[in-house]
Amino acid sequence: MTKYVFVTGGVVSSLGKGIAAASLGAILESRGIKITHLKLDPYINVDPGTMSPFQHGEVFVTEDGAETDLDLGHYERFTSAKMAKRNNFTTGQIYETVIKKERRGEYLGKTVQVIPHITDEIKEHIRRGAEGAEVAIVEVGGTVGDIESLPFLEAIRQMGLQVGRGNACYVHLTLLPYIPTAGELKTKPTQHSVKELREIGIQPDILICRADRHIPADEKAKIALFCNVQSEAVIEAIDADSIYKIPAMLHDQMLDEIVCHKLNILAKAADLSVWKSLVHALEHPECTVNIAFVGKYVDLTESYKSLSEALIHAGIHTKSKVKIHYLDSEEIEAKGCAALKGMDAVLVPCGFGRRGTEGKIAAIRYAREHKIPYLGICLGMQLAVIEFARHVVGLTGANSTEFDANCPHPLIGLITEWKDSTGKLEKRDEASDLGGTMRLGAQRCPVRTGTLAEKIYGSDVNERHRHRYEVNNHYVDRLESAGLIVSARTPSENLCEMIELPTEVHPWFVACQFHPEFTSTPRTGHPLFSSFVRAAISGKVKA
Repeated sequence: MTKYVFVTGGVVSSLGKGIAAASLGAILESRGIKITHLKLDPYINVDPGTMSPFQHGEVFVTEDGAETDLDLGHYERFTSAKMAKRNNFTTGQIYETVIKKERRGEYLGKTVQVIPHITDEIKEHIRRGAEGAEVAIVEVGGTVGDIESLPFLEAIRQMGLQVGRGNACYVHLTLLPYIPTAGELKTKPTQHSVKELREIGIQPDILICRADRHIPADEKAKIALFCNVQSEAVIEAIDADSIYKIPAMLHDQMLDEIVCHKLNILAKAADLSVWKSLVHALEHPECTVNIAFVGKYVDLTESYKSLSEALIHAGIHTKSKVKIHYLDSEEIEAKGCAALKGMDAVLVPCGFGRRGTEGKIAAIRYAREHKIPYLGICLGMQLAVIEFARHVVGLTGANSTEFDANCPHPLIGLITEWKDSTGKLEKRDEASDLGGTMRLGAQRCPVRTGTLAEKIYGSDVNERHRHRYEVNNHYVDRLESAGLIVSARTPSENLCEMIELPTEVHPWFVACQFHPEFTSTPRTGHPLFSSFVRAAISGKVKA
């Protein structure tokens, strides 16, 4: 029988529930326990992929094509558990399922209510996602007291009762703010948050308190008394300069031991040596590389979280400190490429919409002409194709139909037919709903021999996708005859997956339609990002 750890949060959002849950997963896994993770998102959206990065941050994609919350990225980075559609669901998806059942008559005409119909559906989704694991760590998004998350909180309260208290552990994450004018850490927000939780019938077993300094023993004792938890179960989570320090921080306070005791699990001692090695590599680099990150959401670094983490992983595995310079593509569009001088490499990430694209194209041209290592991802590949078409092939006005429907040379266009990760044929047109109409999930394709891509990936590449627009095959022959190499194509639709420039023309110029950042982990790194950073180091040495 699967045992459950339910992780909730209070006071404010973005406290780090995902990192705390992922860190706990990493420690339990190191003790030989088979774990999985689930994330319950309280928003009403059915397709998280249609949400704005300004509000939602990054949308993470699983192998089976689910657009999910960023926290699932942390789960995959911290543990060996693979996330899928079943590991993340929203309130909107739950209500949609229940309404469909009601319309089919599955409830036999009964009035559909939050209890039991909605909560039963949530519990069924949780059980389905937890299948096969010894311990399922279930994170509930939002904060206690939010009206949106109440059905989820009610569902996990019921599950604690149904599976038995020896099979459920409740972890609550709160904020312990320091008030400089008073010179005090304030416990009241934590007390009130736990009070809200207890009012709906959930007594936390463990409190993880976010703070910017150590919590004195007397304050821990006070919190324990007010919140009805053991004082040793009041765990401090102090701001860390690297998320990879957090597993050891929580283990040192016996978080995993308390969880195992609560769940009646006997397991071997934790081995966090791999995490200690990672932290040591982070803190003792042999050199520094400066990478220009040219995007349009640069003030919202959460929008590029997996990408920035992938670069950090590459730094760990190349014994270097990767210093990321977030440059606004609109600024480059307006002021030119002066900000790129002195950079060791240029990266143009994913994105959508016309805003800032000309600045990205200018940055790509700069990297190509100045022979600076370049990595383009998703839109970064599409714009590299457009830049090459305009300035090398001479196709004036080349563009994507996403930005200019009437451009003279539509290098990039909307794909209308493709196969998903299961082989099912998907179709769409301009009138299709945006939700669920992307090429999503992992897709394996062969890599052209003798290319830089082959040196990086080997004979084939299997990465995850999230996009609607593709390179127009009508122009590929002209691009290739001018010197562009298409180094990987999908086997069935013949869609462009990777491009590069010959090494005799440019030392390292690679772009891909997929999202390699989703499969990078701190423990193993990622061959594409490691190759990119090594090229930046090599260029730096030569300069």
